[in-house]
Amino acid sequence: MNYQEVLQNAREIINPKCKVCKACNGIACRGEIPGPGGKGTGSVFVRNYEKLEEIKLNMDTLYAFKELDTSVALFGKRFKYPVFAAPIGALGLHYSDKLNDETYSRAIIEGCKQAGVAGFTGDGVKAENYEVPLKVIEEAGGCGIPTIKPWGLAEVLENVAKAEKAGVLAVAMDVDAAGLTVLAAAGKPVKPKPVAELKQIVGSTGLPFIIKGIMTAKSALKAAEAGAYGIVVSNHGGRVLDHTPATIEVLPEIAAAVGGRLKIFIDGGIRSGLDVFKALALGADAVLIGRPYAVAAYGGGSEGVALYTEKIGSELRDAMMMTGAAALDDISQEMVYLK
Repeated sequence: MNYQEVLQNAREIINPKCKVCKACNGIACRGEIPGPGGKGTGSVFVRNYEKLEEIKLNMDTLYAFKELDTSVALFGKRFKYPVFAAPIGALGLHYSDKLNDETYSRAIIEGCKQAGVAGFTGDGVKAENYEVPLKVIEEAGGCGIPTIKPWGLAEVLENVAKAEKAGVLAVAMDVDAAGLTVLAAAGKPVKPKPVAELKQIVGSTGLPFIIKGIMTAKSALKAAEAGAYGIVVSNHGGRVLDHTPATIEVLPEIAAAVGGRLKIFIDGGIRSGLDVFKALALGADAVLIGRPYAVAAYGGGSEGVALYTEKIGSELRDAMMMTGAAALDDISQEMVYLK
């Protein structure tokens, strides 16, 4: 199987909910929720993609070449690439019932592990929406990061304890899921989390705790105050609040505020290894990618996920070689051209 075959298979399986467009830029699926589109006008999904496209790379091949190292150390472990699959849930609602929580999570977790990276898993209204993917991570030797919705404190603490027992790498909470109207419609609304409650959650576990949904330096500082290991600069793929900036636009300010104190992940419109390079140049430690990993899982299972990861990794290596970065720590803002 090659990546083009993965895409063709996915088109046959998940069309029309996802068109598997040549450029996954949010235009064809504007406002399509349920489905993979952005909320309201869909402009945030589109903006995430377009603002990354505006950033260019500064080519420089006048240097003494060294062997390239694309690896990154996180959670006390070294990964082949600074790339992780983002958490996605409610597969049947937004993509296709060809995969469910178990089969999708297995494709993501096993495929990412094969490629030397790791995947985040999702959560949902029913207990099994969290527990089934968590079991998949446990069976993969703990190589994954479960993501908990901002439910009530007692339920969150219970789910964190379950993650600890499963031996996972870390645990995350997508606080931006507070804007997911589909959860409220299903009878289980979620709410924002105050710093004091986040402190209690972080203090309940020895696992690295990641807060996803940070879009301002002020929020990043709150996450640091809560004791988080890391944050994900994320607007939930444009699915929770219309008219926000792109994640790449706010990344430099956030990195200036908490870089070195917290690990900084970013998602939103990242579609290539060149985009990964841009994110690292502007202050991220690693990236999360969502929709393209869903396409890879539907189109090729764990093999498709591994193929997609290696595609991204190869593109990252090319970008590093052509800009003079031998290792991820060498990537700097001077290597990108900002319009």
